[in-house]
Amino acid sequence: MPETPETNPARIVADADVLAADLLVGGTAREALDAVRGHSWVELVASDHLLDDAEAVVADLADADLAAAWRERIEEVRVEVEHPRGDHPALASAYRGQAAHILSYDEGLRSADASATFGSRLNVSVKTPEGFAALFDAESLYEAVEGGEYPGPDRELRE
Repeated sequence: MPETPETNPARIVADADVLAADLLVGGTAREALDAVRGHSWVELVASDHLLDDAEAVVADLADADLAAAWRERIEEVRVEVEHPRGDHPALASAYRGQAAHILSYDEGLRSADASATFGSRLNVSVKTPEGFAALFDAESLYEAVEGGEYPGPDRELRE
């Protein structure tokens, strides 16, 4: 049986629904992703396929110009990974990018059945943005990942 790939607790994947909600709605999706954006040592991992899905949602719910502008901006801040077409974009991004967390509203991804299916192949926590925001502890994560005293957020959230 293949070994479970090691994950990085400072690598996060946001599913297309969360990425779109962050842009269009705000709320806890924005709160969760602001925790990522506010720290240079926390990384947002996303494949082109995942961004394609989110861009399509934004274009459908808002307009194509906003979607294209969002895509241009997100590509500057994400850690790019590749995976075969047909793989679930969020799961494949997490696997290929060694991310420890997936933020999603998809109940199927957050179910006990899904966790059992991931089994030893994928060591990832799937949470709603609300769950992630409630549990995210930047100070503890910094100590575990970077070592030393937590300096606080080190990036501007919006320019």
